[in-house]
Amino acid sequence: MAVRPILLHPDPRLRRRAEPVAAITPEIARMAEDMLATMYDAPGIGLAAPQVGVSKRLVVMDCVKQADAPPRPMVLVNPEVTWRSPETRIYEEGCLSIPETFAEIERPATVRVRWTGLDGAAREEPFEGLWATCVQHEIDHLDGRLFIDRLSPLRRQLITRRMEKLKRERARA
Repeated sequence: MAVRPILLHPDPRLRRRAEPVAAITPEIARMAEDMLATMYDAPGIGLAAPQVGVSKRLVVMDCVKQADAPPRPMVLVNPEVTWRSPETRIYEEGCLSIPETFAEIERPATVRVRWTGLDGAAREEPFEGLWATCVQHEIDHLDGRLFIDRLSPLRRQLITRRMEKLKRERARA
């Protein structure tokens, strides 16, 4: 397992629609392990393959936040939302590709998602609360969307400028 570098916005690779995973291979399983290690190290609750520079439709997540609860790492290959509730929920979202930036984002409160597991089996289940927010956020990454795309153009532009400055500062360090 290796912790991979996380791409920072703005990076054109974060804006591309990811390619479907054709087959569950040992390389895909290794990438999922690396992504989980990267997500936990960051720390975060979700990570999409494009965020580590891989244009594949692969997501990892673990929204268990209670210290005394066992982790629930999930790997979703080729995930797709098959149903969205009409009820919405506002949650303060952040993103590992846009560090130290948070905004209230409104999304469906419940979604049903279909994906393939690393064992090759098809799965489908509903997600609610933080899990629903996280899976929608990560699937957006697979489609080349960032949570800041749901903000006003002015706020998005301010965040982008701040991120450009952060990237310049990190490059000099």
